[in-house]
Amino acid sequence: MGLMERLCERLAERWLPVSLSLVIVLFAIARAAGYVQVGLIDRLELITYDWRVLAGLQSGTDPRVVIVDIDERSLAREGRWPWSRDTLAELVQRIFDVHGAAVLGFDIVFAEPDTSSGLPQLERLARNELAGNAAFKEQLELLRPSLDHDRLFASTIARYPVVLGYYFNAEVAREEATRSGVLPRPTLVAGSFQGRRVNVARAQGFGANLEAFQQAARGAGHFNPVLDIDGIVRRVPMLYEYAGNYYESLSIAIAKAALGVEELRLHFEDAPWGASRTYAGLEWLEIGAHRIPVDENVQALIPYRSRQGGFTYVSATDVLRGAADLPPALMRDRIVLVGTTAPGLFDLRATPVQENYPGVEVHANLITGILDGAIKARPAYVLGAEAVMLALAGLLLALVLPLVSPIQATATYAGATLLLTATNLLVWSNGLVLPLASPLAMMTLQFVLQMSYGYFLETRGKRQLTNLFGQYVPPELVDEMSRAPENYSLEAESRELTVLFSDVRGFTSISEGLSPPKLARLINDFLTPMTRIIHANRGTIDKYMGDAVMAFWGAPVDDPDHATHAVQTALEMVRRAEQLSAEFTARGLPAISIGVGLNTGQMSVGNMGSEFRMAYTVLGDAVNLGSRLEGLTKEYGVSIIVSESTRKAAPGFIYRELDLVKVKGKEQSVTIHEPLCRTGELTKELKDELKVYRQGLEYYRNRNWDLAEMQFLTLVKQTKNPGLYRKYAERCAWLRQNPPGQDWTGVFAFKTK
Repeated sequence: MGLMERLCERLAERWLPVSLSLVIVLFAIARAAGYVQVGLIDRLELITYDWRVLAGLQSGTDPRVVIVDIDERSLAREGRWPWSRDTLAELVQRIFDVHGAAVLGFDIVFAEPDTSSGLPQLERLARNELAGNAAFKEQLELLRPSLDHDRLFASTIARYPVVLGYYFNAEVAREEATRSGVLPRPTLVAGSFQGRRVNVARAQGFGANLEAFQQAARGAGHFNPVLDIDGIVRRVPMLYEYAGNYYESLSIAIAKAALGVEELRLHFEDAPWGASRTYAGLEWLEIGAHRIPVDENVQALIPYRSRQGGFTYVSATDVLRGAADLPPALMRDRIVLVGTTAPGLFDLRATPVQENYPGVEVHANLITGILDGAIKARPAYVLGAEAVMLALAGLLLALVLPLVSPIQATATYAGATLLLTATNLLVWSNGLVLPLASPLAMMTLQFVLQMSYGYFLETRGKRQLTNLFGQYVPPELVDEMSRAPENYSLEAESRELTVLFSDVRGFTSISEGLSPPKLARLINDFLTPMTRIIHANRGTIDKYMGDAVMAFWGAPVDDPDHATHAVQTALEMVRRAEQLSAEFTARGLPAISIGVGLNTGQMSVGNMGSEFRMAYTVLGDAVNLGSRLEGLTKEYGVSIIVSESTRKAAPGFIYRELDLVKVKGKEQSVTIHEPLCRTGELTKELKDELKVYRQGLEYYRNRNWDLAEMQFLTLVKQTKNPGLYRKYAERCAWLRQNPPGQDWTGVFAFKTK
């Protein structure tokens, strides 16, 4: 028998794993072509992209861009934001006249008139109460030039090359979108793409600058980033479409001003053979001799050069006050950006290089990337390259792995992985971004399939794990555990976990009004969807206690994101409970609401109990704290309370700090928070509400009871769920009458559970 015959016979014997391996290859190609979506692969692609970005970070600072920072020190010395426009006019004048900047860009929008001088009130008096007072009107006209801060700011920026920033709103329906200020002249007018298929982000509304400022400025650009599915900023739209016209980004507008270029040109790739020019994609934008590679959505990858600090920062207050230690030539002939790193001004972004990264530095990276030609390209033809790469690598492994020993298969897989990764990094170093996670995931899946064939289909370990853990964890996790059953046991151990307690509010009164059959039906209809949510988020059910549920994350299956999964579970449980409440009332049953408490910390987990009954459960102080937090939800009028440790372990959410408390049985105070939504789901209304609330909380902790009470009462009137704010308003009123001692730190101690 010849070699080829033996190879064919061997492949025929293992036809099932070979066939499955080929199916994996076809599925991977279909995903690359966009026929199927796999969220996990998309996230892995983002992670591998971030790895490559982090591997290429540089040291030192780029001197070509200087950031004038409205930082905490500036706010402390010059007053809280927004500053009056005469202050900003002085800032602009000093940047150019004293420091000799070449171009100034604002990562700020000036959408509202400045009323800090009192001019509108004086004009109202001149029109009404003092309409007949000629002396008052004469004096007002003499004072007007110094009181009209907006006109002063406009006349100042008109003298210098200043570029303004603004934003577009694409997240709401057009009829609900707000439109304020005046947009600049469009970069490209309707029809500029000449019938070509270009997918530009489309805005429904905008927040732009006042007309006087826009007319005075050299230019303007939008500062909208793109949030990927994980909430990370990796791209910025270079163009935005509004009402048929196209508007450039802030980085393009500043680069044009710095280069003295007026026109933005478009370069389309050649259309596929035999295809209409309509199918020729936009490959890059041109500013003079500088190219900006863009993807199919006309978005550019941000060329992060370092973590925060890759550019020189100057505190805005030092510029205004002429600090002696500020080098006079620091900004000379430089591009200057005015932005903020102050957390309270909400311009910190999650990026591949840093979780809280100043938005102004994102623009600085793009500007220097344009000047250096350092922006990575991810053109449309990457799709074809990915398909070819998947086909070659997939066929190689599908045909080779079944024919070799496990050691040889491992060496083949490792060699193919290293070769693919090295090729990808070589292409990356030459400015082209190719997918990495999808071929690696495909090859890994093929390798696992070949290695596990005949072993994982029917295994005693899986049956044992099902018997041990089937009542606690979902079948999906049992399957995952069965791949390495030796790693799991019921023996007690200490781990960092996240525990969840959930309870139905007022269940005693609800149960008293129902017959036993109706009560049982209500409990079953409530606990079933709650359990599904916990299982869907990789949670382990500890026990049911009547209407209450106890669950935990991180055991028996290790879960690095146990806190994130637990917080997501709590949010989904509250939403589902609201739906169930409406369904119950429609059926004539009582309405329900739940409270949920979560805590993350070291816990003892394992099989515990007595010789009569054992259960896989968690114990410890961290567990007790989670139970106490669930009880506090009624006190604060919220549905979910998490500890500080949970908030830190699950950063992908928007939280509202509730209080500093001492729960019963604990001497050490803890900070408690309410998770509100995912980071990318934050609405403007909620953002504004949180801003007012945080200010009120700051007043409260500084013992400024009057201002704090005013903030909280304002929120009581403006919000749909004012329970928390009403509680703080009442507490402020009580503390005003009963001032705490000098050792008061804002901690509230609870004497009951």
